[in-house]
Amino acid sequence: MRFLIRVVVNAFAIWVVTLIPALGTTVIAFPPGETLQLVLALLAVAVVFAIVNSIIGTVIKIVAFPLYILTLGLISFLINGLLFVITAWVTEWWAWGMRVEDLWHGILAAIVVSLINWVFGIILRPQLKRR
Repeated sequence: MRFLIRVVVNAFAIWVVTLIPALGTTVIAFPPGETLQLVLALLAVAVVFAIVNSIIGTVIKIVAFPLYILTLGLISFLINGLLFVITAWVTEWWAWGMRVEDLWHGILAAIVVSLINWVFGIILRPQLKRR
C-alpha cells in the first residue's frame, strides 16, 4: 500500500514539475494523448522513477558516501538530478515518457519533486502510522 501511495505522490509531483516551463521537463502521454493516457503515462514514469531510485540510486548513494561527507550532503542534489535524467533516458525508449532538457533542468526538477514528496510525507505520515 505504501508503494502505491508513493507512486501516486511521485506521479503528482512529476505532473507539477511539467506544469512549470522553466524546469524543462515534459511528459509525453500514450497515443492518442488524452487525459487518461497522460495519467497512465505519469503513473508509469513514477513507477520507473521508483525502480531507478531504489536500484541505481542505492548503489550510487553507497559509492558516493565519501562525497556526501565532503560536501555536507549537497551532492544529493546532483545525484537526485542524475536519477531524474536516468529515468527520462529509460522512458525515452518508448513513444511515451518523460523528457528532460539537460542535467541542470533535471536537478531543478528533482528538487521540486523532493519538496512535494516532503510535504505529502508530512501530511500522509500520521495516516500511515495509524493503520
